[in-house]
Amino acid sequence: MDEPRWLDEAEARAWLGYRRMRALLDLNITHDLGADTALSDADYDVLSTLSETPDHQLRLTSLAEHMHWSKSRLSHHIARMQQRGLLTRGGCPSDARASVVSLTEDGWRAIRAAAPHHVASVRRHFVDLLSREQIDVFGEIADTVVRALRERST
Repeated sequence: MDEPRWLDEAEARAWLGYRRMRALLDLNITHDLGADTALSDADYDVLSTLSETPDHQLRLTSLAEHMHWSKSRLSHHIARMQQRGLLTRGGCPSDARASVVSLTEDGWRAIRAAAPHHVASVRRHFVDLLSREQIDVFGEIADTVVRALRERST
């Protein structure tokens, strides 16, 4: 095995800073979401993803890919959300082996009620702490890393 390329001071600062930032952002935004709504982060991710589709529905496999979850994990979570009346799951007209997850009226109301609280939390804990230039640079960094990781995973 080759000798590892250890991180220099600036690289370690960036990496550890990102890790700490992510943990604290997740903690604060998750706390706010729970305090302001009856939704978990995962609930919010599912509902917001479905709300952004034209017909408020997606195949389970597409939703799992979007969330980077296994079909099994998502299926269990969907079942819990169904019990709360937020979603339905039915057959796919074009593929009998597939299932489609759809927002219910209660799910649509829940995401519409939660979204203003969520965006306020994201602003308070992230966006409003940065300058426009920092936001732009952060967006470029995120795009670069996401693009590279997606290329490697295909």
